[in-house]
Amino acid sequence: MALLPPVRPQTRLLSPSLVSRIIDEAMEVLATVGVLIEHPEAKGILLGGGAAEGHGERVLLPRTLVESSLATAPRRIVLWDVPGGRSFHVGGNDVHFDPGSAALHIFDHATRSQREAVTEDLVDFHSLTQRLDSFHFQSTGLVSSDVPREVADCYRLFIAFQHCGKPIVTGTFVQAGFRPMQEMLSLLRGGAEQLRARPLAIFDACPSPPLKWSPLTTQSVLDCARAGVPSEFVAMPLTGATAPVTITGALVQHVAENFSGIAIAQCCSPGAPVIFGGSPASFDHRKGTPPMGAMETMMIDMAYSQIAKSVGLPTHAYMGLSDSNCVDAQAGLESGMGAVLAALGGINVVSGGGMLAYENCISLEKLVIDHQIVRMAYRLIEGITQRDEVMALDVFRDILRGEDFMGHPHTVKWLREDHWYPRVIDRGGPEEWVAEGKPTLADRAAVERSRLSAGDTGYRLEPPVLTELQRIMLAYGKPYGLTLPGPR
Repeated sequence: MALLPPVRPQTRLLSPSLVSRIIDEAMEVLATVGVLIEHPEAKGILLGGGAAEGHGERVLLPRTLVESSLATAPRRIVLWDVPGGRSFHVGGNDVHFDPGSAALHIFDHATRSQREAVTEDLVDFHSLTQRLDSFHFQSTGLVSSDVPREVADCYRLFIAFQHCGKPIVTGTFVQAGFRPMQEMLSLLRGGAEQLRARPLAIFDACPSPPLKWSPLTTQSVLDCARAGVPSEFVAMPLTGATAPVTITGALVQHVAENFSGIAIAQCCSPGAPVIFGGSPASFDHRKGTPPMGAMETMMIDMAYSQIAKSVGLPTHAYMGLSDSNCVDAQAGLESGMGAVLAALGGINVVSGGGMLAYENCISLEKLVIDHQIVRMAYRLIEGITQRDEVMALDVFRDILRGEDFMGHPHTVKWLREDHWYPRVIDRGGPEEWVAEGKPTLADRAAVERSRLSAGDTGYRLEPPVLTELQRIMLAYGKPYGLTLPGPR
């Protein structure tokens, strides 16, 4: 009898008929209500592709245009790390986690307070991400407050690739920001055409809810489409605030905003790589906040991902993060639920590791904890594997002859194949905990972070590449007053 392959556990929230109805209504919204395009060139590109003038500055996208755009969008994207030795497939049910992006604050474990991030924090963040193998991608997770804001987007990328060689999730803050960032990426890959063939970055593009594309975001979509760099659409409907209050109503808007972004990219450059994503929230009308840890938020994420998969698109979501203001039980429960649900949903790019406070803060200790959570989520979707054709009978026969389970060859052979052992999660007894000084999970994570930081990541840029990277950064940043310190 042959060994049986593992069953991958999956979760779906929508019936096929409801998926179709949401898509149909989103198509009708685009055809009759349209989207506001605040970018004349993009508007002209859409009109040339079959769109029509709507009320005011709105553009109406007929179903035929949207469907033809969906048809030319790639079903899979392959990202490569900086050394070029490892690739990652984004599509199907492949799951990749990365830390959250663009936080303004970092959580200081020693003082239990949030403060503005500076360059040294960015260095620590990327160096730590390089060491945490559960995060397949890195992100430009922190915005440095000690550089001119006009160059903060490019500077994040500049720091990131000096300390981490993983593919990156990033984005622009100003319309002129893409050019130097593309120049850096092309340098690292060995040329613009090599970058197109083997991309190492995803650029987030956030439509403004409801149904609006700003000049900045639209420019990013056009720039990426022309360069062959993947655009990741991060739609952000807030239920009952900037979107209909029902989950299905918010999904209609979410789908419409993503479909319109895909139309912009495909009308500009057919075949441009795109990712159907988002960071929606079930808006808390009591507090006026957008909770990313709300179960309804996670339901929206999983539902729109299911819709995107129904039309064959790669997917993204902000999950595995917390709204807590510190690394506490709330941070753990929200992050754990989100990471597990994202894995069960087969979401391709899952952003949010290390994040607190409604995507405004990064904790390096939480990033270490989330690394453990993500590893558990990966273990879950690996499923249960039949290791031997005879699974237990032979072992029981040996036990009857006086052997024990602990030292049995079967245990030695399969122990670390079927089971994973975390580092910072406490599995000791109460006496051991007291002897250690009663540490919290955050305390354990701080110790683990120090241990990891003491070792060499093994990653570094060659001196000529680093020199050229510095030249690009200074050429862009010097007019705004940017200076660069000597090498660390």
